[in-house]
Amino acid sequence: QVQLVESGGGLVQAGGSLRLSCAASGRTLSNQAMGWFRQAPGKEREFVAAISSNAGTIYYADSVKGRFAISRDNVKNTVYLQMNSLRPEDTANYYCAAGGLAATMTKARGIDYWGKGTLVTVSS
Repeated sequence: QVQLVESGGGLVQAGGSLRLSCAASGRTLSNQAMGWFRQAPGKEREFVAAISSNAGTIYYADSVKGRFAISRDNVKNTVYLQMNSLRPEDTANYYCAAGGLAATMTKARGIDYWGKGTLVTVSS
């Protein structure tokens, strides 16, 4: 049974930074893409970032390009999301995901595992 556990969420002022982590347990996910999604209150879940198994390919949503950076450590079975220049509209529950390909993950397809989420709140 694979589990994804997110951490690092919290309350931050606009312009601040947070670093989210997602640790996988149960088996190694080094051969799978990993990514982040978010869901704001009253809105649908949306894609944020994805990284291929060897970290050679990375995708970002247009809304976070230049501000967020995804990375992974396959030894630690962990994926990270560094979030800088945060805005109130970044407020959401952030979910970790693991699946086959980073490209399909951008469409929320081919996802095998989801975490339970961590809340990020950005105050103005």
